[in-house]
Amino acid sequence: MPEAWRNWSRELSCTPAAIERPRTAAELGAVVARAATAGQRVRVSASGHSFSEIALTDGVMVRLDHLDRLLGVDVERGLVRVEAGIVLAELSRRLDSLGLGLENLGDIDRQTLGGAIATATHGTGSRYRNLSSQVEALELVGADGTLLELSERSDPGAFRAARVGLGSLGIVYSVTLRALPAFTLRRVDRPRPLEEVLADLDSIEADCDHFEFYVFPHTGTALCRETVRLGDAAPQPCNRATEWAREVALENGAGAALAAVARRFPGRAPALARLGSAGFGRSTKIDRSHRVFASDRRVRFTEMEYSIPREAMVSTLREVLAVAARPRHAVAFPIEVRFVAADNALLSPSFERDACYVAVHHDRALGWSGYFREVEAAMRERDGRPHWGKRHFREAADLAPLYPRWEDFAAVRERLDPGRVFSNAYIDRVLG
Repeated sequence: MPEAWRNWSRELSCTPAAIERPRTAAELGAVVARAATAGQRVRVSASGHSFSEIALTDGVMVRLDHLDRLLGVDVERGLVRVEAGIVLAELSRRLDSLGLGLENLGDIDRQTLGGAIATATHGTGSRYRNLSSQVEALELVGADGTLLELSERSDPGAFRAARVGLGSLGIVYSVTLRALPAFTLRRVDRPRPLEEVLADLDSIEADCDHFEFYVFPHTGTALCRETVRLGDAAPQPCNRATEWAREVALENGAGAALAAVARRFPGRAPALARLGSAGFGRSTKIDRSHRVFASDRRVRFTEMEYSIPREAMVSTLREVLAVAARPRHAVAFPIEVRFVAADNALLSPSFERDACYVAVHHDRALGWSGYFREVEAAMRERDGRPHWGKRHFREAADLAPLYPRWEDFAAVRERLDPGRVFSNAYIDRVLG
């Protein structure tokens, strides 16, 4: 009986014709070559942390669970070569043991490296770019099963396309990353009045390296996360019980409880949001970078996120909050705001512009579609670009004008996968 697959949020599922778990680059190439010869499409499933339909297939699904090895380290040059199936949390632990760390990470580290790069996963910090910008070279398995090496030096056009390739150009086997000497972060979490945050945003950002904030609808409160890089300062890890109480019991436990009540009594969402925002006080965490950047997320939800020009942030946030406040949407989840520097990956939502990312979340059991569509309308008005791994309703025809090098990406795709071996319904929709 065919094996079924579903994503992390448990909303999306498929039953591929086959699920393959290669253990070597040669096995991976053979899987792709067999599928292509048989006329089957191939998609990679990483950790399933995408909310979009990017991994779904009725063809061959490739799991990279066994391709998680550290292949080489050059500590002096700060270069690390790893297989693409490694989970970010494990990669960070291995790098830390070598005295290294990644420049920036997102707030979840359960994705595989290959999946995080393919979808332009990002953290926050107006001077720091997304994860794909830390890539120095890639090895890509093409539609004929052969291994292609890509870098800025060997093939800059294909490299800039493949850094955020949506899995549409081939399967990334290995990644060479630029790493830094391990460093410590100090993160201060504190609630502040939203209007104060918006008025003082430039000075708040100037005072820290990584700034983000969460706004609970129906309140005037923002939970701010202000993070400063401390170089090689000694970590001061919290007592494990204290950290568990704050990050697991409070953040996840309270979130789960609020979601459960909102599911049963949607009309109480405003009161629940106010209750949720009142539960967070000031806290400080000083630890190695990977233990500060990422948090433990156990509440299952669905999400949409858009990249907009940095200067459009305030007007966009006000409109999104107005949408979230409409009673028919019953929103109890906070809205997340982060900042990312421009990069040059052709389909990166931060391509050639400094960006603000606005993310909306909703209970997966409630009717999220109407809420997300109204939020998306606000994003469209501001040239918003959707996060490829999260919910959105866009199609190739209206995405193309948002990306100045769209045709260049299309040309690389035509060169590397003319038979569309690495496509599915989602890729057909967003890339054509």
